Amino acid sequence: MLILVGLGNPEPKFARNRHNIGFAAIQTIAERWGFGPEKARFAALVREGKIDTPQGPERALALRPQTYYNDSGRAVGQAMGFYKLAPKDVVVFYDEIDLAPGRFRMKTGGGAAGNNGIRSIAAAIGPDFRRARLGTGHPGHKDLVMGHVLSDFHKAELEWARPLLEACAEALPLLAAGEDERYQAEVLRLAPAPKLDPRAAARKGEPD
Repeated sequence: MLILVGLGNPEPKFARNRHNIGFAAIQTIAERWGFGPEKARFAALVREGKIDTPQGPERALALRPQTYYNDSGRAVGQAMGFYKLAPKDVVVFYDEIDLAPGRFRMKTGGGAAGNNGIRSIAAAIGPDFRRARLGTGHPGHKDLVMGHVLSDFHKAELEWARPLLEACAEALPLLAAGEDERYQAEVLRLAPAPKLDPRAAARKGEPD
């Protein structure tokens, strides 16, 4: 069984924020795979379903903590404990400001890199959970980060955000089978990241 977690803030006013792209990913996944209706459990809203894999159906729980972003560990810890799972059975989808917009990277373990939601989950279950990092870009200065992540996506950004979310859902059998590197590659194949302006790429140290 997998617990698929999306990070975000629960109030409707935050729904279109960059910080809520994890919520959007989980909702897209649950719809694509026909998960059941949403219920309140584990200080979260959850939907249960199955993902088809070459090895057979994999049971999954799509979880959106309702504790606010920075306290997400409470919900994740309750769900993991209830099902007697290990951190490797938890995959967290969240916004990553240190990745350029539209980039996508899988990672297991490591530090929180200043992300309080990830820090909260690590404190609750340990650091060795799987992380699906959805790039939303950095505003350029640390003092601008809070305003950046709590601002809505611009209309132009939806041109890459929507395909990225759909690709995360479409490629999910690879994730469910534990093939995280192949999952990452397939997501990027289905939803190639937008090309950066060459000057921005030079600042980020990435190819354009």
